[in-house]
Amino acid sequence: MIKEAQAVGKVARGAPCTMMLSIHSSPSSDFQGTLAKALAGHDLLPEDGYRLIDATGSNLSALMLTAGLVRDRYKGRTATYSRKVFIPLTNLCRQKCGYCTFAKAPGDPLAHTMDPDEVLAVAEAGSRQGCKEAMFSLGEKPEETYPQVREHLAHLGHRSMVSYLRAMCELVLEQTGLLPHANPGILTREELAELREVNASMGLMLENVSTRLMAPGGPHWKCAGKLPAARLDTIACAGEMKVPFTTGLLIGIGETPQERVDSLLAIKELHARHGHIQEVIIQNLRVKEDTAMRRWHEPSLLDMVRTIAVARLILAGDMNIQAPPNLAPQAYQLYLLAGINDWGGVSPVTSDFINPEAPWPSIAELKAVTEEAGFQLRERLAIYPEYLTRRNGFIRESLRPRILAWTDHDGYVRKENQRW
Repeated sequence: MIKEAQAVGKVARGAPCTMMLSIHSSPSSDFQGTLAKALAGHDLLPEDGYRLIDATGSNLSALMLTAGLVRDRYKGRTATYSRKVFIPLTNLCRQKCGYCTFAKAPGDPLAHTMDPDEVLAVAEAGSRQGCKEAMFSLGEKPEETYPQVREHLAHLGHRSMVSYLRAMCELVLEQTGLLPHANPGILTREELAELREVNASMGLMLENVSTRLMAPGGPHWKCAGKLPAARLDTIACAGEMKVPFTTGLLIGIGETPQERVDSLLAIKELHARHGHIQEVIIQNLRVKEDTAMRRWHEPSLLDMVRTIAVARLILAGDMNIQAPPNLAPQAYQLYLLAGINDWGGVSPVTSDFINPEAPWPSIAELKAVTEEAGFQLRERLAIYPEYLTRRNGFIRESLRPRILAWTDHDGYVRKENQRW
């Protein structure tokens, strides 16, 4: 396996020479051994991850090279994306994380819950632009905190935001054919069951397993929905119910490198049990001026690629790993060198309402950057190709006709259904 790493030439056109260092250039024999273990396909232990997550210099170069090799072996040189619309159903939320600019309270002039006509208008605009995914993002259970929200939901004919979300997913699906992907926060088993029939996939960022982040003054202080055990329980329930699921880490919010490793291992354990985690996102914090963490330092690009590479080796080759391209606009091509194989959802219609200061790259730019690095860009749906072609029980029967009409025998969007 070490010989395989040494034989690799350029991993991307114009890649810096530091990326080409062989594993033998690493001064640490323990580090070499851990990379060889990953290349051989063995599971990494916590101590292996702790060793890798601190990589610098030539160790970091070797780490990235190894992660790229593992990705290539299992995923080839294909990078995927989903053409989506972003529907911020409500920005009202029962909690306010220290880094969040999205969540609002009822008295805020920017607080808003979309009505059905607004939801449908956004989805129809996306359909006209060739989108296939309707990603619903919303604050978590605001009716549990605010009586105004309960009153507004009653006016709309619903008792909970999850009930309203389900109705809006069904509306979009029936009226436009776009496949919903909902991110409503932690859910009970009953709520998951309610949503699963009208969603191609669902998501919940784990962010981190550290309970330290919930201490007074921490980013998750007074945020009950960010309790790691509750988030892990939602993800586990989704697996038991065969819901294709997206999760991931938010890095740079005060966690230690070792806690990132612990979080990746927790995700790996859940996927080993249920096989439902179709994608793991490694997302970097973007500091916002109107948040409690406005003086925080954002993670560096090297911190991002280090974490991406470690995620690839811990989660192994079969996992789809994504990093948002709009959050590192000058250098996101490096993410390919570090081991990702997916760019996530990219919208030609709507902005990123969670990070409104960070516009999406155009699909044409994404294609050019991907091809320059030596990869082919393919469009996927909100449900990943392998869940259509190799894994049974993950497609809702009500969604099957639409999914099959859009996809080829490999589970990617048919070329005639794509737009650049």
